[in-house]
Amino acid sequence: MVDRKAANKDYEEFDWDEETKSVILSSFFWGYVVTQIPAGQLAQRYGPKILLLFSIGVCSLLAVLTPFCAHAGGAKAVIGLRIVQGLSQGFIFPSTHTMLSRWAPASERGRLGTLSYAGAQFGTVIMLAVSGVLASSSMGWPSIFYISGAVGMLWSVAWFFYGSNSPADYRGIAPEEREFIESSFGPQDHSRRIVTPWVAILTSAPMIALTVAHCCHNWGFWTLLTEMPTFMKEVLEMDIKKNALLSSLPYLVMWMLSFVFSPLSDFLINRQYLSRVASRKLFNTIGLWVPMVALLGLAFVPKGSSDLAIVLLTLAVGINSATYLGFQVNHIDLAPNHAGTMMGITNCAANIMSIIAPLIVGQVISDATDPIQWRRVFYIAAGVYFFGNLTFIIFGKADIQPWNEPESPIPRTVSNANETQSARNAHNTDGNNANHSD
Repeated sequence: MVDRKAANKDYEEFDWDEETKSVILSSFFWGYVVTQIPAGQLAQRYGPKILLLFSIGVCSLLAVLTPFCAHAGGAKAVIGLRIVQGLSQGFIFPSTHTMLSRWAPASERGRLGTLSYAGAQFGTVIMLAVSGVLASSSMGWPSIFYISGAVGMLWSVAWFFYGSNSPADYRGIAPEEREFIESSFGPQDHSRRIVTPWVAILTSAPMIALTVAHCCHNWGFWTLLTEMPTFMKEVLEMDIKKNALLSSLPYLVMWMLSFVFSPLSDFLINRQYLSRVASRKLFNTIGLWVPMVALLGLAFVPKGSSDLAIVLLTLAVGINSATYLGFQVNHIDLAPNHAGTMMGITNCAANIMSIIAPLIVGQVISDATDPIQWRRVFYIAAGVYFFGNLTFIIFGKADIQPWNEPESPIPRTVSNANETQSARNAHNTDGNNANHSD
């Protein structure tokens, strides 16, 4: 779209400067942060199925329209489209967390949470790997958006027919499996609206630590995700096809490692080698401090050492998958009744960092070919990683918080009230009959 070294010259490319590209990359998050907290509330009230269907469906349609907007309205139109994409996609993580809080037993929480969120990395792997090939094909760079949008639409159709809000709503589940899942959560009533304890959530030390960890993770992760192709092209001087394939490698490693870390975490917890909180802090440390060290090493890689740079970039991104077993599932540990809303809160705050990080990169880097300027970017990301995990180690928890349980009893409907009164009348009648018989 903006790379003039692409093989296919039949499609218009846009001569946007680094600052404009940074604004386009960050504009998605301007909309994304707005819907995070409302999404958690809506998922709890109306169920996550409809919200996920809406979110993916709208994002997929807008992806297909991206090339048209770029030609018709230029950078401003693309920025506007990405803001709307962000608004709709903001429903995904809170809805997914709400889904997991209803479907994932505590003994399998890490594994199922990782399986769900690792799918995002798998999608990143596929699109980064094929984007260079698609851009140089006869269909040109617009095919990247057409194909990804079409895949999202197909998923939406499948989700409409097979998705379900909870085990109680899914007809295809075996009764034994449903009972196992529901019994692991204790008594729940998803038809009842639970009042959100906002003050308790926002002033909870474990929740604040979780939010800080999430924010710091997003700063480093999205800096790498959005800027890595530019770094590989301008500093490592790789062509578009090789760049695309190597850009996907860290996310492939991340996806693969997630299936190593998740069973290991469940094993350590279920065999009681580690407490749940110790496991969360261990994997969070692996997921943030190992990438921190890799980024510091990357800052000192000589310009010609592209192989070493690729190894360190792969390590910096790939090991991030350990955070799936750290802060990323911690919302459900602390308060399963409010997991969707809590994910909305932390993801809202974290993605403000996702807005700021590319903008900071755009200010730090005036010459994308200068490795010294990139060194400053890596220093900043490493420092943010260090602070985020240190906060989580000191203040993080993994036990259910007192404010998880609703303070008020389940409100009675008119029919419930009538049934209760009838029971009382029957009891009184029995008592009177007993007295008469005496």
